[in-house]
Amino acid sequence: MERSEALAKVKPHLKQERYEHTVRVVDTAVKLSELNGAEKEKVEIAAAFHDYAKYRDKEELERWILKETGLSKDLLQYHHELWHGPVGAYIVKLEYNITDKEILNAITFHTTGRKNMSLTEKIVFLADYIEPGRKFPGVEEVRDAAWKSLNLGCYMALKNTIQFLMSKKQPIYPDTFHAYNDFVTMEKK
Repeated sequence: MERSEALAKVKPHLKQERYEHTVRVVDTAVKLSELNGAEKEKVEIAAAFHDYAKYRDKEELERWILKETGLSKDLLQYHHELWHGPVGAYIVKLEYNITDKEILNAITFHTTGRKNMSLTEKIVFLADYIEPGRKFPGVEEVRDAAWKSLNLGCYMALKNTIQFLMSKKQPIYPDTFHAYNDFVTMEKK
């Protein structure tokens, strides 16, 4: 599947603003893939589909999580904003027969991150965080770091996310902590 076909499949499922965000994520991901030697085609597809389930009904997402054995039930203990990645990857696999594990994992973990992220996962995670339309405290520093070091960019994005969630007294998904710890270890080496 090529970029234009993937975006055409995604567009009807997103609000216009979110679709424009998705296009910027794809563009950013492609640039990061070129800089870091990743497979551009995989990165493009994963980035295009990263928010595929973003506007699915909360109850529908919950039904998928409860029904499908491949989806972690512990997601239900955390904010529903985290559900669209794992459920989206599952739906993309079913609806479009995308079976590449790297693509599906990049969609699954684009919000939370996880320990031992692949190159594709790091790129989609970071592209979603730093795309040019994002404007929030700390994004410019992460953006600058991302172009110098993918690992440093991911570390800073995770750190900011954890600090933000803590300031809001929100629970933090365990994969996010594991990802943060993984990048701290890498940065120390």
